[in-house]
Amino acid sequence: ERMKRKWKGYIYTFYHPDPEIEYVAGKGGVPRRVHTFRCFNKGCKQTVRRYLDTGDRVSTGNMTRHAQRCWGEDAVKVAASYGTVERALEKVAKPMKISGKLTTAFAQQGKGKITYSTRQHTRTETKAEIAKWMAQSFRPFALVEDDGFKTLMRTGRPDYYIPSQSTVSRDIKRIFVRTCSRVARFLQEYDGDLSFVTDMWTSPNHIPYMGTTVTFEHEGQLVSLVLDVVQVAKVK
Repeated sequence: ERMKRKWKGYIYTFYHPDPEIEYVAGKGGVPRRVHTFRCFNKGCKQTVRRYLDTGDRVSTGNMTRHAQRCWGEDAVKVAASYGTVERALEKVAKPMKISGKLTTAFAQQGKGKITYSTRQHTRTETKAEIAKWMAQSFRPFALVEDDGFKTLMRTGRPDYYIPSQSTVSRDIKRIFVRTCSRVARFLQEYDGDLSFVTDMWTSPNHIPYMGTTVTFEHEGQLVSLVLDVVQVAKVK
């Protein structure tokens, strides 16, 4: 407990708060006392040992390297920005643990450099990743039932879960509805100026459209959102 009070660094966020105290055989059979830290990530059984009879008994190098492989370098960097283990645990580790809800998993996706985990996706994560890919890259829903796609996904992992076309369609519609509600609530509660802009144009096949956008400042950044695009009815 005395040593535990000094573990305030962000890296402890990614491990269970109570390490196991173990004794392992050293040279000549002399027992050595170690702290064994268990990874906090769901499904990960990796442990990191720290020997208490050495000068680097408070070193976090091995803990950091495992966290980067298991949680991703971006997650570790974000945790480091919060400084203390308490803030990083609340803002990073807990939200990243799987809650079983598709919208929660979808919201976990960050920006910046893409990193890859050595842990296979859960069913919920797979649904979230495919929904995100389909929506952002404008892919047809039927792609998930293509034999070539299934071969790529299931080679070496024949039991890997792939959602059906109807499931992907339903998930994206659900995400869209909830996202619209979140954007509407955010704009209604926004304490500042909102700039709304409309624009009209005609497509190459002579169909008129009108788009509406909103622009505002958020955390020092200029943000523009497309609120709607509608086809303009003909006026006789």
